[in-house]
Amino acid sequence: QVQLVESGGGLVQAGGSLRLSCAASGRTFNNYAMGWFRQAPGKEREFVAAISWSGGITYYADSVKGRFTISRDNAKNTVYLQMNSLKPEDTAVYYCAAAPGLGWRLDEYDYWGQGTQVTVSS
Repeated sequence: QVQLVESGGGLVQAGGSLRLSCAASGRTFNNYAMGWFRQAPGKEREFVAAISWSGGITYYADSVKGRFTISRDNAKNTVYLQMNSLKPEDTAVYYCAAAPGLGWRLDEYDYWGQGTQVTVSS
């Protein structure tokens, strides 16, 4: 089992920045690729970004490419999502997740956090 706890969400104005953190415990963190997903009200959960176990490979959704950066610190068992130039359409609950391999599909991820709310005002 891997337990994941997100933090860092909040209310920010459009154009602002937030950094989300996801702390992992349980099984060896650096055995897993990590991803961030988000779910807006009335919409399906969608892929945001993913990072390989080593941190050497990253994937991004087109909607966040160039604005968001995923990173990880295996010594701290933590993955981050730096979000810059935020837009109102980025408003959602953000979830981190762990997978045995790098991917972008929800069904590839075995473990999920409880989510953290990000609200971007216009």
